[in-house]
Amino acid sequence: MKLQLLEIYAPRDFLNMEEVTERFPVVSYWIFEESKEKRLTRILVETDDVEKILNYLEKIPGGEDDYQAMLLPVQTYLPRNEEQQKNEKKELQRASRHELYTTVEGSSQLSVSYMLFIIFSAIVATIGIIKNSPAIVIGAMVIAPIIGPVTAVSFASVLGDFKLIRKSLLTSLFGVCIPILTAALFGFFFQIPAYSDEFLSRTNIKIIDVVAALTSGAAGALSFIKRNEGALVGVMVSVALLPPAVVLGMILGTGNWSEAVVPFILLMVNVNSILLSAVVVFWLGGIKPVNWQDLQKANISRKLSLLFIFIISILLITAIIIINFV
Repeated sequence: MKLQLLEIYAPRDFLNMEEVTERFPVVSYWIFEESKEKRLTRILVETDDVEKILNYLEKIPGGEDDYQAMLLPVQTYLPRNEEQQKNEKKELQRASRHELYTTVEGSSQLSVSYMLFIIFSAIVATIGIIKNSPAIVIGAMVIAPIIGPVTAVSFASVLGDFKLIRKSLLTSLFGVCIPILTAALFGFFFQIPAYSDEFLSRTNIKIIDVVAALTSGAAGALSFIKRNEGALVGVMVSVALLPPAVVLGMILGTGNWSEAVVPFILLMVNVNSILLSAVVVFWLGGIKPVNWQDLQKANISRKLSLLFIFIISILLITAIIIINFV
């Protein structure tokens, strides 16, 4: 059983713990009288119930201006009972919407470290493709932090948070454009590595590439909602985006625009497939706002996002069929 500690600092009459314990399965709670006006309440709950309580807090009249809340992980809790030990074998619980938003918002930031990692990974990937070294290319995938902002676009689309969509789109575009520009410089000064299997594999496109990108996007979104965002999942998303961007840049650097069509389509197919599968995973995972107005906006945003990505994906898949069979 995974537990979390919710600390709420609010006016004395803000939170009715009797009502909270009746409505939600609270493991335990403690109340500290901080002053005549303020009270600190600590609530120990199972991870699956955190989001319900946070949503309850948002609906209390007065709302966000009246309280401060902090969510803390609990490594262990004693005494342990048999029910706890049985529940530990269950599937990893989904993180609350509030936790996910904090994580995703941080991933959408265009920070100096993000820019440096993207530049370094682009250079390493370009060298790996030129040297036809899968090990070097995989190494570039490990250090490329592309999964964060790309997943943030889908997450923000499900919530209808247009400010976060703009921010994460900008960061994602930077993560894709910088490898293209870096590789274009290599393509301008050096000969295209036509002998490299790593290069040639990104100049051919098949329907199976769509399946791989869809799976990568779904795995990336699932890693976020299950608190399992690991390097290996990030590698899968980077594999779908970084090498095609590098090959596209190399070809653009030589000025052979017509030959750049296939890697461009491959890159666009992978981007749209990842976004589409991530939106579906977040939607099915129950990610949604709690307020009615935000919920209506999120429903419209999700439908428009799915429709737009689906139409673009159909057009790109049609292009793949034309390239392979016409």
